Amino acid sequence: MNHILRRGALEGERFRVIVTTDIGGSDPDDFQSMVHYLLYSDVFDTEGLISSPWGEGRASDIHAVIDEYEKDYPKLRAHSPRYPYPDELRAVTFQGTPDFAPYKGWSQPTEASEHIIRCARKEDERPLYLLMWGLLEDLAQALHDAPDILPRLRVHYIGGPNKKWGPNAYAYIRKNFPDLWMIENNSTYRGWFNGGDMTAPWGNDTFVSTYAADSGALGHYFNTHLGGVIKMGDTPTVAWLLRGNPEDPESESWGGSYAPVKDMPERVYEHPTSADQPTEAFAVAELIFRGPVIEPTGKPVFMLEVLRQQFEGFYLGGGEYRVRFVPKETGDFHYITRSTIPEMDGLTGVIRAVAEIPATRENLRGNLTHWWSDRLETDLSEGPHRGAKTVSRWRRDFLEDFAARLARCK
Repeated sequence: MNHILRRGALEGERFRVIVTTDIGGSDPDDFQSMVHYLLYSDVFDTEGLISSPWGEGRASDIHAVIDEYEKDYPKLRAHSPRYPYPDELRAVTFQGTPDFAPYKGWSQPTEASEHIIRCARKEDERPLYLLMWGLLEDLAQALHDAPDILPRLRVHYIGGPNKKWGPNAYAYIRKNFPDLWMIENNSTYRGWFNGGDMTAPWGNDTFVSTYAADSGALGHYFNTHLGGVIKMGDTPTVAWLLRGNPEDPESESWGGSYAPVKDMPERVYEHPTSADQPTEAFAVAELIFRGPVIEPTGKPVFMLEVLRQQFEGFYLGGGEYRVRFVPKETGDFHYITRSTIPEMDGLTGVIRAVAEIPATRENLRGNLTHWWSDRLETDLSEGPHRGAKTVSRWRRDFLEDFAARLARCK
């Protein structure tokens, strides 16, 4: 084994962990990732399981997986006495905000944001690792309310679609906390289910039928989601702690390796956009429209509709209306505005997203100091997914280990 991978939780290092997840929301893969995490929970100090949803997900969905874990708990405990009691996990499960952040990026404290603050302020010399599978809303709120916690945090954020749905909290953190220690994983995570050794029994479907389906309550529960096919798109955040050196994101790990960045792409358009004004995939594209002067409320007053999905737009005063959109892939994204304000209804345009440009990240005016993102080298891509091979190359290794974990439930 690569000597770099002889570090991590599986080598005896214990990390303080909070998982934030949109489990139960629009994508059922978080149920699979939560099963995976609980099977490895004996090697972590789990300080929080937080529901940070976009969609219908709630803390009750985390409790549903803990209920399955409880059924297998006697068998798991026989393998390791460090598996946490089910009630210990329930005691650190919290609900985050079910709403998207307004334009300013933060709103009101939640039990989740307050728990993040409490954990970060504990007298423990170890940093607090935040594995973020959903929105950044509760983290943004915690940083707003307690900026002193910033040096204690290590954030691994599965961006991509989560960044698309939560651009306001992301933009707030990016602007106000450039010194945050952050891995922004927009596409590397796809290496968990794209590429690598797909020969049986390591394929996305054959692995589940061979190793999961008959492995206790957790294995059966895993099999009931996504038609018995592996996705677990958030699991690379866990694998990153299992094997590798998480303090060095540029080194190899089961959860990928990442490039340091000084800046991340963003574009501001002060007029309806056209295809000859491209932005980059995963960039925050901010559209500014002019309209009538109304009373500011801080609430959405129009929607940007893209591919039948709607994104909240806000009035900032002085006749200025703004909305943020993050394309999660390359291509042309046609939009139309919807509003009860006649002047803001029916505006159209297109956002053309092109592949990420290395020079943007190397912007000498960029102020990011501890920020990493997907590696852009062509030979590390799985199809269009940049950096994904830094995960998929370890597929056989981490699935063999996961199979052994599942077997503990038999």
